[in-house]
Amino acid sequence: MRTGQELQEEIRRTEVPHGCLAVWFLGQESVVAKGDGLTIYIDPYVSEDPDRTFPPPLEAERVTDADLVLITHEHSDHLDRKAIPVIARNNPEARFLAPSCCRKELLELGVNPDRLEAAVPDAWAGYGPKLRIHPLAAAHESLEYSEDGLPRYVGYILELNGVTLYHAGDTVLFPELVEKVGAHRIDLAMLPINGRDYFRNSRDIVGNMNYREAAEFAAVSGFDTMVPLHYDLYAGNAENPGYFVDYMYKHYPENKLHVMARGERFVYVSPGAF
Repeated sequence: MRTGQELQEEIRRTEVPHGCLAVWFLGQESVVAKGDGLTIYIDPYVSEDPDRTFPPPLEAERVTDADLVLITHEHSDHLDRKAIPVIARNNPEARFLAPSCCRKELLELGVNPDRLEAAVPDAWAGYGPKLRIHPLAAAHESLEYSEDGLPRYVGYILELNGVTLYHAGDTVLFPELVEKVGAHRIDLAMLPINGRDYFRNSRDIVGNMNYREAAEFAAVSGFDTMVPLHYDLYAGNAENPGYFVDYMYKHYPENKLHVMARGERFVYVSPGAF
């Protein structure tokens, strides 16, 4: 694996033409997206942890280029309590978007209150002329809400550089999610595939959609390209992404997918790019 310095340099120098989006996979659901001069970190989980099956490809100290940080929920592999103070300090102009239930903790971790916003579902928000974001309620096995009525778990649809990206966060499928996501033309979808079961639940491991559900979701929603997430960072909550590939190839061989290597840069090219 490359060093964090090499990866950060690649992120810094990468520029893609309109209709394209560069994404990097840092493990679990930690993703970097870049287009039109904006760099967005989604659930940046970049701290060392003895239970990880591989070290973070990028250290928190090297995250110095964040324009926006999106948090899907408060679990420690999504809201990194060791990394957030470092990222907030080294990126004082970055904006943070997270479920409202995360606000108090993010403020305690050093996020500037003027640059922290609540993820309000089912409404587009503009972030300058280049980016729009549409949060969606997610169900990490069940729909849960804070006292203010806002969801505890979210996913995000982003429109950037002529590409529409959907990052599902941690979620199972439920009718409203399928309907709302299907109402958008999604170019690149990033979905968890690790599933859930009785034995993991008995160890307080909350689950997500499995690889079959993710594949069917991609098919019925008409995603142009699908990338699986959340399958390889913890041995006790893992899935073989090959099962997802096999299922897609057997049932939907004309649908595009990409399984990302650790720390890989994948440049998505939309149908309208050229």
